[in-house]
Amino acid sequence: MSAGQPVDTGLTRSATFLVFSVLQTDSSMRAVRSVLSSVPDITKNISIRDTNANLTCVVGIGSRAWDSLMRLPRPAELHPFPEVRGAKQTAVSTPGDLLFHIRSERRDMCFELERQLIEKLGDTVQLEDQTVGFRYFDARDLLGFVDGTANPVGPSAISDVVMISEEDENSNATTVGGSYVVVQKYLHDLKAWKALSIEQQEAIIGRTKLDNIELEDADDGQQQSHKTLATIEDASGKEHAVLRDNMPFGSPSTSQYGTYFIAYSRHLWVVEKMMERMFLGNPRGLHDRILDFSTPITGSTFFAPSLSILKRLGD
Repeated sequence: MSAGQPVDTGLTRSATFLVFSVLQTDSSMRAVRSVLSSVPDITKNISIRDTNANLTCVVGIGSRAWDSLMRLPRPAELHPFPEVRGAKQTAVSTPGDLLFHIRSERRDMCFELERQLIEKLGDTVQLEDQTVGFRYFDARDLLGFVDGTANPVGPSAISDVVMISEEDENSNATTVGGSYVVVQKYLHDLKAWKALSIEQQEAIIGRTKLDNIELEDADDGQQQSHKTLATIEDASGKEHAVLRDNMPFGSPSTSQYGTYFIAYSRHLWVVEKMMERMFLGNPRGLHDRILDFSTPITGSTFFAPSLSILKRLGD
């Protein structure tokens, strides 16, 4: 299998998420291809200053730019993020041709990689979103709960969940070793959330707040917790996981508190089914109650090709 990008780096103390649109000109596409092919080398040149900082960068390509930028067969499931309009909230679809997911134990390393990428991209791109995330205590979100508990553990388990293999239906030389990536930026109403009792919060999330113990699922037909709605099974009853690397972000001085949701998967439909269950409800009408306190303001889909594909873009 082709070596994938470092999607399995794991939760670091700092992360930067950059989403760009690419100017649709031949010269811009050539320039962007050159920059993307050099990302592994740029990352290496910065990381050598402190190898313990674990600096990595994953590059994702959006649907609109794929054909003109990559000039390779499209991944079978790649398409724009589909808006999901529920009774309470809408999973919005926002522009995004490029995603850079930068991670490190040091904020300054993330900063330097971001600076060099933006300098090299120049006026070939337009910034759609920039979010700086941080690790909050013992991997908790700003709602106070441990995040990412359902992630697969171990290299082989992560690979099975994240990377497209030669055996996958509709795989090709372009997609083997790659991953689909979905990002959403959520803002939280912490004042309203904190007005709930701990027991009410736990019922919404589906886990205890202090010690992260999973609570029993609701009976069929009743209101389900976030944990249950985010658990996806196929028609045969097989459970399909994704790899999340969510990060809190915020600014107390401006009363902004949020979670940057990012999920890697070998099957895009798994993440999209999760969105349907959360926003439309399962059963329909009983939406995920976390959406009473969390509002998505972005939503974009990308494909992260293998390292070999990425490096060849500059040829």
